[in-house]
Amino acid sequence: MAFRREKYVPRGGPSGGDGGRGGHVVLVADGRKTTLLDQHYQRQYRAPGGEPGRGKDQYGHAGEDLRIPVPVGTIVRDADTGETIADLATDRAEAVVVRGGSGGQGNKHFATPARQAPRFAKPGRPGEQRRLRLELKLLADVGVIGLPNAGKSTLIARVSRARPKIADYPFTTLVPNLGVVELPEHRSFVMADAPGLIAGAHEGAALGHRFLKHVERCALLLHLVEVPLEPGHDVVADLVAVEQELQAFDPELAAKPRLLALSKADLPHAPEVLAALEAAAAERGTSCHRISAATGEGVRALVLSLGARLAEPR
Repeated sequence: MAFRREKYVPRGGPSGGDGGRGGHVVLVADGRKTTLLDQHYQRQYRAPGGEPGRGKDQYGHAGEDLRIPVPVGTIVRDADTGETIADLATDRAEAVVVRGGSGGQGNKHFATPARQAPRFAKPGRPGEQRRLRLELKLLADVGVIGLPNAGKSTLIARVSRARPKIADYPFTTLVPNLGVVELPEHRSFVMADAPGLIAGAHEGAALGHRFLKHVERCALLLHLVEVPLEPGHDVVADLVAVEQELQAFDPELAAKPRLLALSKADLPHAPEVLAALEAAAAERGTSCHRISAATGEGVRALVLSLGARLAEPR
């Protein structure tokens, strides 16, 4: 609330300016960022407030928006209600997740012929406060799925420059790995090597949802089934076990286009296992490849087949 009191300006009247709005909190997808580590360590963010209005009809500046870079593929949810606020699936996508307050109105707005000297102003409204949950889902074209030790990490190391940890015990892969696979004519696609899947993963067993959520965005799934070390093991049962987990987690995920591949095909009894897997692939209307990531057998043909499937209209 203010009135003009200047020399040679008799009865200057009300001159209180408006306050500026508060800054918004904006999340911006940044292709250069790969993790949410910054948000893990800094848990609170506050956008600056707006300036108050002043006399002589001076309006306050709006608060500057607080822009927080996050990785591409970040999903923003309200931590209290679970509502999805934004899905930042493309580079430079942005979302206003918390809005700043509105500025108040100075007394100059309330002058009328009958009330020429209003001695009040309208206060602004406070900004929002919100608890958010950020979740990162990888963006890849091909997601490699299968039981632990099916050869997923070995395959992605063979076809790309990714160097995931590889060992002969279950759950060597604890975090997903991304690799860029080169194709002829300067084309390429991104392959995600996700942690292994076991029965009960849709309920959180083993790595559970930490595995399954990273293949939801993939356009194509590559299902690896390994040749067992001992003859007589039912590989079709292994295939069905993974399919059941996909179906229980999300039917849309289970319905994604899929290729089958028999890994570790350099083992002596691979031909017997391949026949059973090819029959299962025919029932599912998909193709089956025989590969050995260790020797390179069939790997190039598999990569070309994946590239051809990705080139089809989605």
